[in-house]
Amino acid sequence: MFNYEFTVPPKKRLRVIIVTDCKNEADDQFALAHHLMTPRFDIRAIIAAHFEAKGSEGRGESVQKSYDEILKVMELMGVQGKYPVLKGAAHPLSCDSLPQPQYYPVACVGNCSPVESEGVRFIIEEAMRDDPLPLYVVFLGSLTDLASAHLMDKRIEGRLTAVWIGGGAYPGGACEFNLYQDIPAANIVMASQIPLWQVPEPTYKQIRMSLAELQLRVRPYGRIGKYLFEQLVQYNMDFEDDEDWPQGEIWSLGDQPTVSLLLENHQWDYDWVPAPLITRDMAYIPLNSCMPDRKNRAIRVYHTVDCRFTMEDFYAKLAINYPKRVD
Repeated sequence: MFNYEFTVPPKKRLRVIIVTDCKNEADDQFALAHHLMTPRFDIRAIIAAHFEAKGSEGRGESVQKSYDEILKVMELMGVQGKYPVLKGAAHPLSCDSLPQPQYYPVACVGNCSPVESEGVRFIIEEAMRDDPLPLYVVFLGSLTDLASAHLMDKRIEGRLTAVWIGGGAYPGGACEFNLYQDIPAANIVMASQIPLWQVPEPTYKQIRMSLAELQLRVRPYGRIGKYLFEQLVQYNMDFEDDEDWPQGEIWSLGDQPTVSLLLENHQWDYDWVPAPLITRDMAYIPLNSCMPDRKNRAIRVYHTVDCRFTMEDFYAKLAINYPKRVD
């Protein structure tokens, strides 16, 4: 399928499920293409995720928009039909709400019901399947689909590792887009025993590129390179009246670490942190503050990712597999 003059030893491959809110903005498309070009990954499925909390841009149609964008990226890469593409949860978790002070964690205020979907069922099925290769499920948006899978079948604990781009800075937390999409889902995952690698906002923003670099290193390579660059530039222009974001000539390709951490897990660049619970304003607090019967299990929280390694791998794979255009 691709033009590599090397192979990955079969025992060193990884099963990977990609969960992406691919039409939310302009960086998921880069990460999706990077995953699909990476021969170490045995891509089991791509799941379209919602971005309902974004408001009018996604409300009621966000999963379908993500699904359509995944198919478009695959078609431009020439890999249409090569991997299952499934729809995930259409909206955040539904949770009972009880009157509680604002600072209480969402997980303390009622029970949550899973949002069933073909994508959620696939996560469960793949996790429960006997296979010698480890399973990683990477989340480029909310954790709704993982929380739903856990609510439906807790046996998935210990049978997959989740890699999540999301959450604010440690130790206190902060408002962050992917977490904001479904705070209860994040709390369910934190309170579970699912192995979790978290890449919070200050870390994923280290994958910072200039538009000039992307014009030089991405745009010339195939239809996919042209599309990745041009849709990002268009998205940049769509927000020209926003005073704070984006800044005009740079972009954070913040979903890209889901590739590089699975290629080389940067063993010196994370801390073991007690899994927190998360308040409505997205602050981190100790898990046992409202769940005294739960122990704070440790999760990996990455504080550094290697931008050079991450992006040079992407640029090389793009150039190897897609001829340089001359237009």
